[in-house]
Amino acid sequence: MRIPESELIINSDGSAFHIHIKPEQLADRVIVVGDPGRVDQIAVFLDSIECRNASREFVSVTGSYKGKRFTVLSTGIGTDNIDIVMTELDALANIDFSTREVKPEHRKLTILRIGTCGALQPDVPIGSYVFSRVSIGFDGLMNWYADRESLDDFEAAFKAHMNWNPHLPDPYFVRASERIAQAFEGSTIQGMTISAPGFYGPQGRVVRLPLAMPDMLDRISAFRFSGMKINNFEMESSALAGLAAKLGHDAGTVCCAIANRQLKDSNPNYKRKIEELVQLCLDILAEKL
Repeated sequence: MRIPESELIINSDGSAFHIHIKPEQLADRVIVVGDPGRVDQIAVFLDSIECRNASREFVSVTGSYKGKRFTVLSTGIGTDNIDIVMTELDALANIDFSTREVKPEHRKLTILRIGTCGALQPDVPIGSYVFSRVSIGFDGLMNWYADRESLDDFEAAFKAHMNWNPHLPDPYFVRASERIAQAFEGSTIQGMTISAPGFYGPQGRVVRLPLAMPDMLDRISAFRFSGMKINNFEMESSALAGLAAKLGHDAGTVCCAIANRQLKDSNPNYKRKIEELVQLCLDILAEKL
């Protein structure tokens, strides 16, 4: 089936509409980050760079590290941008841009998000690395796709525990790639992560407006299921894991905790810890994945 021009927009230079990457520029190993400035911070670790692209918040470089090819791409903030990035990365890998036909052989990408987060448990210290084994989407994005997969037992237990407000989108639960999760065992704290559709109210912060669920943070921190607890808040992992699973890619998220919501503490000077996390991620991706 040919995909119409209106459904998949391709730029005149043959690149994907938003992220401005051409099919031949995409590596099998992809690192995504929120901050466009972090792309160049990661690029300095690469042994060589083939190309650099930039359009709005979508900045990318493709190069090599330890003999393996990598693409590093910024997404900006939020699951809505992940919807754009994941759709266009998959299109670059699995659609022939000259014919607009799906390729006969599926190409699987390995996609890792490196980010920052706020810890929700007192035993997740600032500066620790947190891997999102299960992501809980507060954003509702995956509800727009047919047959969205969710861990129904998790979802039912969570909604009952939270006394879920019916005016909010249904939360969805998705697992990260088991292959990536296993590669990060031992070097990260693993558990559940909430992807919030905002930084303030959706993460339980009160500035001037009251919350729909005033006791949300305490309830979230107390939730336990299948031997796991909710370790952190961030803003993209649910869409990344959910879309990757449906499109046939391996994806996961690892974040550096820069604040602890239970201890009411934060560290805005986290650059060195991020650099160490980048080095760890590059080594794991190059040597184990």
